[in-house]
Amino acid sequence: MEKHFNKLLNMISFRTLLIVVLLITGFLQFFLMLGNIRSTTYDIQAFQLAPETIRSVKTIEDTVKTEQERTHAEEAVEPVYLFNEETAEHRSSLVTSIFDIIEDVREETSSKEEEKEEKEEVSVENSISPLREKLKDITDSQSLLVFSNSQLQSLLEATDSELKEAEAFLVKEIKTMLKEPIRIEGVPLKRNEIETKIRQQNSIDEGILDSVIIIGRAAILETEILDEVRTEELILKAREEVEPTRILQGQIIVQEGELIDREVFRQLELLGLLNNQTSTKPVLGLSILVILQIAFMYILFNYSDMELQNKRKALFVTAIVYSFAIILMKVISLLSDQFDATIAFLYPTALATMLVRLLANEKAAVLVTILSAASAGVIFHEGYSAVLQMDIVLYIIFGGLSSIYFMRSMEKRSHLLKACAVVSIFNLLFIAFYLLMSQSNYDLFELAFYTVAGIASGILSGALTMGLLPFFESAFGLLSTMRLIELSNPNHPLLKKLLTETPGTYHHSVMVANLAEAACEAIGADGLLARVGCYYHDIGKTKRPAFFIENQMSGINPHDSLPPERSAEIIIAHTTDGANLLEQHKMPKEIVDIALQHHGTSTLKFFFHKAKDEGKEVDEKIFSYPGPKPQTKEAAVVSIADSVEAAVRSMKQPNSEKIQQLVHSIIQSRVQEHQFDECDVSIKELKIIEKVLCETLNGIFHSRIEYPKEG
Repeated sequence: MEKHFNKLLNMISFRTLLIVVLLITGFLQFFLMLGNIRSTTYDIQAFQLAPETIRSVKTIEDTVKTEQERTHAEEAVEPVYLFNEETAEHRSSLVTSIFDIIEDVREETSSKEEEKEEKEEVSVENSISPLREKLKDITDSQSLLVFSNSQLQSLLEATDSELKEAEAFLVKEIKTMLKEPIRIEGVPLKRNEIETKIRQQNSIDEGILDSVIIIGRAAILETEILDEVRTEELILKAREEVEPTRILQGQIIVQEGELIDREVFRQLELLGLLNNQTSTKPVLGLSILVILQIAFMYILFNYSDMELQNKRKALFVTAIVYSFAIILMKVISLLSDQFDATIAFLYPTALATMLVRLLANEKAAVLVTILSAASAGVIFHEGYSAVLQMDIVLYIIFGGLSSIYFMRSMEKRSHLLKACAVVSIFNLLFIAFYLLMSQSNYDLFELAFYTVAGIASGILSGALTMGLLPFFESAFGLLSTMRLIELSNPNHPLLKKLLTETPGTYHHSVMVANLAEAACEAIGADGLLARVGCYYHDIGKTKRPAFFIENQMSGINPHDSLPPERSAEIIIAHTTDGANLLEQHKMPKEIVDIALQHHGTSTLKFFFHKAKDEGKEVDEKIFSYPGPKPQTKEAAVVSIADSVEAAVRSMKQPNSEKIQQLVHSIIQSRVQEHQFDECDVSIKELKIIEKVLCETLNGIFHSRIEYPKEG
């Protein structure tokens, strides 16, 4: 089934697969989290009793209240007025000018008595016209200076003393009045006041009284003018000093049983707590969060330099683990309503991190930690918290990241237990921070709960990781560090079989493992995979142990009585026999591949030349391994280490120079035979491998010191 699945995957591009998997993951996450963003609403109307105490779920500005407060502040600002000291002089000068014009016209229109009597009708008209003409500039600019013909005529007919008396009185009163501050709204009152004084003045002739009143009222103007610029500045300042009125998060809007008046109803409407209000903003916000998370995953896998097959497996593992984490969070959040304490602290903070770290890689583990923390902030969001439940977000980030840094070495199960202990410690430290910062008083039961929750979170992270790991390994054919550690156990049935039936091969495999692991680590390959692969690479020799020289303890070589073709067939078969045996025991594909590829398509030169020496016409293919050639760096290193160990072991009195020459010749031979054409090992890496193998072999086959014989 796995082969058919892989065949199906090979039919589509990785980018298409990546988009499909991430879209499915995103939709699942969106619908699981959708219920956590919908706030509580109430089916209530104005002027009914509140069914329960309602609090604000968020901090929001009450714009209506804010504007009301600012309007009050604006209205409280006193307008700024400027007093014009020159107004009194200007207006008294206006009065003087009017009387001077009247006097001028009077002098111009004076004539002889006899001429005035003959042309009486005409003279009246002719006398007021010049006066009206000369007063035109003044009357046009002063709207209140409107004289009738009779009033103008009375002014012309008045005596000089009457006009002088009226003028003196007006100038004096106008100057007195206009020396005081008068605003525009006070002008009518002052005009009435001067009119009263004029009427009470007995020295003013009745004939010109109306005209004098008109002049007096027109002369009165405001002496204080509104400074609009300064006043506007004060208004703006007053408005700016008013702090926005906010409805605070958690603030009680209405107590249970209280009447919901218009103001309370307006606040509920503003907060979106009424059933008749539907807002798409939270849904759009959640969509953006999911899109951001999918985008980060896309970037991680699209630009990863992993091999295609491993990248596919890492993608599936990351998507499934992340989805599982979301589901687990959702389950815990559904149970949280039944408890007063924050049971979100029970969530295994390092679960997703550990699984992805073991089954994929460290980069994916870090990303999953951050993304799952962000999702937890939404899922565990409480009614009166901010947009995200930040305490849970930080709790998961600290717990998850701490597990990464303490899982760098996973050669023993105890390392996983150590990582769990570290996660528990970090959880407890963060919970201590949370409790102290909340500044609340907690009873002994609550403190005990939070302590147990922090420890349980760390333990559950490790326990669930150990429990789920085999399912992922079986489902995706993954080879985790923990699985490799299990396979390296000497009590494994196949290793026991190798030790008891082919002890020489077992010893050879262990020696090759030491060489291959050191070389792989030097070039950045998987040293643990190479070591475990070496343990099993010659398992096929258990089918016919005696035909391999390292197991021939009696000194009898069965190949001496066999034709070279048959001997070659038996030797060559150990790679395919080993692969078949490993597959029967459900061994990981990587281990099977090393057993099948460690000889590549090389030729058994000993039996090939033996057949030639016997004068036979031989086909070199009969004496060559079926392959395939090494496909990975680990398989290439194992093939070199396998040949080098066997060759050096057969040398007499090996020394540093001989070992170096032998290792170099074996590697050059493999290169010339094109055995490494199908894997990505470079010439530079081959030189590093040669150097490391020589150093390791010199340490194993060092010259022994001869101690002097006693007595």
